[in-house]
Amino acid sequence: MNRFSLAVSGGIARVTEAALGPYQTAVIRIGFSATWLLFLLRELPHRHELYGPDGPWSWDLAQQLVASNGSFTALMWSDGRVWFEIVYALAVLSSALLMLGWRTRTMSVLFMAGVLSLQNRSVFMGDGGDNVLHLMSIYLVFTRCARVWSLDAKRAARDRAARARGERVTDRTGPALWGVLGFVLVAVTLAGRMQGDWLIPALLWTVWVVLALWWLVGRRARTGEPRVLLDVIANIVHNGALLVIMAEACLIYATAGWYKIQGSRWQDGTAVYYPLHLEYFSPWPALADLLSASGTMVMLVTYGTVLVQVAFPFTLFNRRVKNVLLAVMMTEHAVIAVVLGLPFFSLAMIAADAVFLPTGFLRRLGGRAARARDRLRRRGGRTPLPGQRAHESPEATHVGFGA
Repeated sequence: MNRFSLAVSGGIARVTEAALGPYQTAVIRIGFSATWLLFLLRELPHRHELYGPDGPWSWDLAQQLVASNGSFTALMWSDGRVWFEIVYALAVLSSALLMLGWRTRTMSVLFMAGVLSLQNRSVFMGDGGDNVLHLMSIYLVFTRCARVWSLDAKRAARDRAARARGERVTDRTGPALWGVLGFVLVAVTLAGRMQGDWLIPALLWTVWVVLALWWLVGRRARTGEPRVLLDVIANIVHNGALLVIMAEACLIYATAGWYKIQGSRWQDGTAVYYPLHLEYFSPWPALADLLSASGTMVMLVTYGTVLVQVAFPFTLFNRRVKNVLLAVMMTEHAVIAVVLGLPFFSLAMIAADAVFLPTGFLRRLGGRAARARDRLRRRGGRTPLPGQRAHESPEATHVGFGA
């Protein structure tokens, strides 16, 4: 067998045998769910004006827009205040549970439904980060993002240990969730509420059927081949989604950078000066004045922003340069969060950047977090079980509906 054939077979084996980037996808899951959760909690007092019945973008206007663009939003199923509160509460709950990694596959679907329902209800509420969150909420459904740093990973480890001891493991929560959500899905479809574009309804039905198939194969199959086949398919879908997430992040930076190059203010090095002096983007006027006091500093930041955004996709071929630019971009977003008052945009972009973080760095970060958690438990009088660390969970197969 020649070298090319060996490379091809090795690549196929790598894509099919494992879900790549388990730590990166876990960070993405935690980052985007935490961003959306914090946003929903901050806007809790203003939720009726933003997305509810008291908003300037009325239910009738939203209904006309949805009818024209075919977007998915559960808030168009009823104009009642009670229904709005239910959808908002489910969006908050699904975000929190996805962040913790509890029944991740189901929660990722509910998280996507919550994001799309609220954002498509009032499309003019957002600061740019909502577009990234909108797309990533869909991509997360296709990933196996609970392999590490999740309650699902701990549950899978406990189930494996129980099976090794010869105990029988029964999952009642997964089938119950599947039954309840299936009933809702069937009822909504029969009521004719699944109108508009076919993509999201088809995705909801597909995930529901696949979860049933996964459970049946895990419980009823006489041999291990069907489960191995499903694992291979799940790995391929996960790795494909991970590639799309990486491509999306590169596309965002490349597009932003090349559009900036065409702007005259970016060409003469003064573009950064103007947003610092807009009232809407100046939560700290004194800080903005301090940063814009030096013309040389403004010019360096302006040109540096364009250079980093245009160059970043090309630095993926050099790990060291990529890591340096990644740190620069994350720092830049942190500065934007403080100086321009755009915390959720910055959090969304930092979460998207996290897909490129080195695995070694994430493992060390997880280890430090686990040690800090153990110290807190010891101070609280609780002794952790030996070897019970989330960051050390093996990349083993998930059980049941948390796969």
